[in-house]
This record gives sequence, C-alpha cells and structure tokens, in this order.
Amino acid sequence: MKFFENPHRRLNPLTGEWILVSPHRTKRPWQGKVEEAQRIKQPQYDPGCYLCPGNTRAGGAVNPGYKTTFVFENDFAALLPEAPQGVFEEHDILRAHTERGICRVICFSPRHDLTLAIMEVADIDRIVCIWQEQYRDLGAVEFINYVQIFENRGAVMGCSNPHPHGQIWSNETIPQLPALEHDRQNDYLRRHNSCLLCDYLNVEQQKRDRIVYENDSFVALVPFWAVWPYETILLPRAHHGDIAGLSATGRRDLADALKIVCVKYDNLFLTSFPYSMGIHQQPTDKISHEAWHFHFHFYPPLLRSAMVRKFMVGYEMLGQPQRDITAEQAAKKLAECSSEHYTST
Repeated sequence: MKFFENPHRRLNPLTGEWILVSPHRTKRPWQGKVEEAQRIKQPQYDPGCYLCPGNTRAGGAVNPGYKTTFVFENDFAALLPEAPQGVFEEHDILRAHTERGICRVICFSPRHDLTLAIMEVADIDRIVCIWQEQYRDLGAVEFINYVQIFENRGAVMGCSNPHPHGQIWSNETIPQLPALEHDRQNDYLRRHNSCLLCDYLNVEQQKRDRIVYENDSFVALVPFWAVWPYETILLPRAHHGDIAGLSATGRRDLADALKIVCVKYDNLFLTSFPYSMGIHQQPTDKISHEAWHFHFHFYPPLLRSAMVRKFMVGYEMLGQPQRDITAEQAAKKLAECSSEHYTST
C-alpha cells in the first residue's frame, strides 16, 4: 500500500498515543559500526550467581536446592507491604502518595545457562503455572489491586544477572501504562459493545501481514502501532481477562508461543536477543472487568544487528515515538526466521 511508503502516524488504540513512522529512512546508507555479537556461553551452574540453587543471596538468605522453579520475596524490593499510608500536597502542584506493594522474583530454572528460547516447552509451561499461582496469590491480598509480571532479558535492558528469571511487582494502585490500557479498553467496550483486542485480532487474522506465529490458542504479531523495531504482542484467541483463566491446553499453547517468539528473536541476529517482556491483565481489585483482554508485550531494542540498537532520544523524548522499519517489514522478517534455535543446528 503506497500510503505506508511515506511518513505517517499510527494510533495505538491501547494507550491513545500516536507513533510517527518514517519508512523512507530505511533507504539511507548505514555508516555506523556493525560488530559481530559476542556469544558468551554460560555454565550450567555458577558458584558466584546469587540465583543459582544453594547459593547465598546479597541479603544473606540461602537459596534451596530447587529443581524446577523458585519464587522468593525480592531482597531489594521497590515496593514494601508495610509502607505507612500518607499524602503530601502543596499548592495543588506538589503531590505525592505513599504506595504499598509486594515484589517477588521467579527463577525460571535451576540451570544458569538457559533462556526461554532454549528451554523445553514443558519447563516453560511450569513457569506459566507459577505466573497463574502468583497472580491469584498476590491478587488475593486485600491492598493489592494490580499484579505486574515481567522479565528483563540482557544487560542492555538492565538485567544484572543472566540466570533465567523474572519479577513480579504487585501494586496498591494500577500503574500508569496498564491504567491507560484499562481506560481505553473500557471506552471501546462502551462505544462498540465488544472487546478491543478481540476485534483487533480478528482484523489481523484477516489481513495476515503482521502475524509472526500462531497456534490453536495464541497469536503473536507485530502490532500495527509498534514503536520498538521488532516489538510483538502475544494475544490469546479466546477472551480472557487474566492469565489465571487459561486451561491446561491454553497454558501449554502459551508456553509454545513464548518459546517460538524467543527462538525467532534469537535467530534474527544470531544472538541471545535482549528484551523486556510483560503481561498486561485485569486489575485484582475484586471488580468485574469485562473489557480486559490479557496480553503479552515484548519490547526488544535491537535494530540492525546484535550491536545496533534503537534508543529513545531526541525527537522521541521531546516529541513522540518514531520508527523507521514498518510493522509489516518487521513481522515479515520475524515470521521468516526458523522456529528451530540457531544453536541446535
């Protein structure tokens, strides 16, 4: 479509934000340095890793000799359950509210050298089980109204330890980005009497030019409004407000989709692909949220190679998000990547 060959804006219906797309810029010559990715092979067990089984963490606690997954309270939590409640306000300008919460860490595996891309589907299924359990457990706490599950992968995304793990920050209030999605999904339901992401998925399945991978229960695609070069969204075909509603079959299909998306990411530049990944799902405030359709966001920074990344600077910090490669081009590249990890051949 000629329209998409010229500069244009795309609307993110989940947040209401506009994204500038400049596809003509991909034709400019690249003069930056492109380096070979350094492939560092991790050991199966690292005696210096504070997440490996049997090792001592920074706070002095000793990890058990866990065999599958391991969940513990974050030793350096950003949120605390016992934080005293209070409000600070001056001149209707300076405002601050205390925020209570609970933070946990999930070790995906006792193996230090694994990632979701090279784990077995059955092992990822176990992680999904833990996500379900933690969502229910934390959501049942009286003052917890939102449970944010996420993983940072790679040093460039701020991950300080390569051991496969994720985090959960559960808040007293709904964080800003899920709150935006909350409002937009509710607004769409009021206007159309249907689910925003159910309708969006129907459109994508008809067009089929942004789909990366699909199975019986899930579809992974590059969203029309993607900001990051190879951003993806992972959507359940059925309408579920949260991950806890998945059946055993749905959970298995989610594990399969997570693995394949991560494999394709690694195969794109033949490296352990960095990203931030997280689940957006309905609040746990004991209120019915018919509009919510849970989903995963993957935000990877790599642009041209394992050493060339996208940074949010200049215009994007002062104006609005911008991208060069279109969502359709990104989806085509990812879809064409093998579903077999490059290290297995």
